[in-house]
Amino acid sequence: MIKQWYAENLGLNTDEYGTSFEWRKSDQPDTKSYTVWSPFSETTKYFEPSGKDFMINYQVNNLEGLLEQLKAKGVNVIDKIEEYDYGKFGWIIDLEGNKIELWEPFNEVYTKLIEGKTTK
Repeated sequence: MIKQWYAENLGLNTDEYGTSFEWRKSDQPDTKSYTVWSPFSETTKYFEPSGKDFMINYQVNNLEGLLEQLKAKGVNVIDKIEEYDYGKFGWIIDLEGNKIELWEPFNEVYTKLIEGKTTK
């Protein structure tokens, strides 16, 4: 329902997941990258163990290496990595109890999945 509202009123090109905003890296202008906007149901359990009703997602390079570094620093790392055709995902919990999703995108695959469906 909320995704449809944003599509109708703000012109976002939404699908069942939300939308992807396409942008280019200044040092790699031929490489597409994306910021994903994806609202979840108010009853979602996806943000657990956080009690918050949102989650921040950051794009990273070398997910496994970053998670190892964060764990060595004492950061609360959720010990699981999920891999899909379009990227790898890992999670940490920040000092305020927010679940943070770390995404190492496979941009070529993700671009093919959403080509023509982004919000610019």
